[in-house]
Amino acid sequence: MTLLFAASNSSSLNDVEPGLLGFLVVAALGVALVFLLRSMNKQFRKIGPPPEETDADEASETPGQRPLRGLAAHRAAMRAAAEADDQSAEPTDASRN
Repeated sequence: MTLLFAASNSSSLNDVEPGLLGFLVVAALGVALVFLLRSMNKQFRKIGPPPEETDADEASETPGQRPLRGLAAHRAAMRAAAEADDQSAEPTDASRN
């Protein structure tokens, strides 16, 4: 009988529950996360959007200039393709008249 009581008593000693300390740690992490996210959003608002490129800036390219990358390269390629389409379309329109 004593052995049965000792076995049931030891299993309750091995059961671990988070309790108040665990709740406070998780709550503190949640509050810290909220403040960090608010600060991050504030910093992102300070950055602002990139300035728009103008045609004058793109037309003044020099041979020593670095090649275009990203959105500027895409815009230049689309503009060149549109100009090529316009040039190829002009002779066919003139031959019909």
